Amino acid sequence: MKTKMIWANLVTHDLQKTIQFYTNLGFVQNGKETEELVSFSFGDSNFIINFFTSKRFKNALKGNITNTKSENEIIFSLSAESREEVDLWHEKVKKIGGTIFSEPENFEQGYTFGFSDPDGHKFNFLYWPGM
Repeated sequence: MKTKMIWANLVTHDLQKTIQFYTNLGFVQNGKETEELVSFSFGDSNFIINFFTSKRFKNALKGNITNTKSENEIIFSLSAESREEVDLWHEKVKKIGGTIFSEPENFEQGYTFGFSDPDGHKFNFLYWPGM
């Protein structure tokens, strides 16, 4: 058997805030949002992250939703082409109101910073030579 695709499903507590945040970062919606869902495409590989309303997400999980303000479920890494680009992303995230949880820093041979979206989902931008 072979898996055709992989994508991520996350919860949003405010669909319009999520749309505004990721649009302001420059990511493109994958299709048109509905009352329960908005999707965005990330990177050259068009990795899709779906953001579902909490009611819809909880139904799909058949369980409880993690409180991402105080707990972590995953961190997504977004690659940058240079240290300077990481710094540009850092400024952009701050400008649109993202929460910086890790200021830009050297990490082994790379350079990174971490941020959370309005729902507390964590991301980092990372420059890694040769990647």
